Amino acid sequence: MKKTATKQGTRRSLGISAFPIIILCFILAMVIYHFVYGNPANFINNDPNNHPIQGNLLGTIYKGGIIVPVIQTLLFTVLTLSVERLIALKRAKGKKNLQQFVTKVKSDLEEGNIEAVRQACDEQKGTVANVIKSSLSTYSQVSACDTLSKEEKQLAVRKDLEEATMLELPTMEQNLGVIATITTLGTLMGLLGTVIGMIKSFAALSSAGGTDSIALSTGISEALVNTAFGGWPDETLSSRCWRLYAEDGITWPRRILNTLYFWQKDHCKSAYMNEQAGKQRPESMR
Repeated sequence: MKKTATKQGTRRSLGISAFPIIILCFILAMVIYHFVYGNPANFINNDPNNHPIQGNLLGTIYKGGIIVPVIQTLLFTVLTLSVERLIALKRAKGKKNLQQFVTKVKSDLEEGNIEAVRQACDEQKGTVANVIKSSLSTYSQVSACDTLSKEEKQLAVRKDLEEATMLELPTMEQNLGVIATITTLGTLMGLLGTVIGMIKSFAALSSAGGTDSIALSTGISEALVNTAFGGWPDETLSSRCWRLYAEDGITWPRRILNTLYFWQKDHCKSAYMNEQAGKQRPESMR
């Protein structure tokens, strides 16, 4: 009986794999990025290297850079896999109303009409029907066996019920982890794109502004870089590496930077101590 259930489980469809969906969504996102957002008609003098036409949203999105198709890939993938899961779960419910099916099965089992339950499972199909039908097959086999005690028969039916359930679970749970992961990544990629855009904006301001604006915008630009890497807003990367070592015991970032600044003794610790004293800021801002 165990072999039969296993064969039935291997024949059962496990849905669509997420990997080819991600590849197709990436191709679609790149096509939209280059040929829709990057359409020359969206830009001044029909040149994508120029600024977008005033009020042209598509051209503005194109200027978001390579982060845009990456975020679109994640969005298209989540939408596609969500639709696939809805279809798969609808199939798992079976052809008829699930609540009515369960009520009928309970009624037939109370009457001892096993054949009626089997027929109802064949008509219903779906996950619940497959599990019940598999358990009924085991029940019929152990009922005809006089060498087994009542407890052993119950154990055999319960074991087959658990095995049949485990065979159905992959069909219902497939791609759910991928959807959850990509949803989280989509938020983080959007934040990363925002931070990168702000870094570029303030970096451009620092190269074109006056003396005070240079100091201000350069500091903000550096702060955004560190924010992107998970540091404090006014913290340099060297100080962040020392704090990772002191608070979390993570040593490899500190070792790398200390090696790069080999002429300074314990560079990361010195950077952290100097920032505590505010020495990383211009004199006018201390």
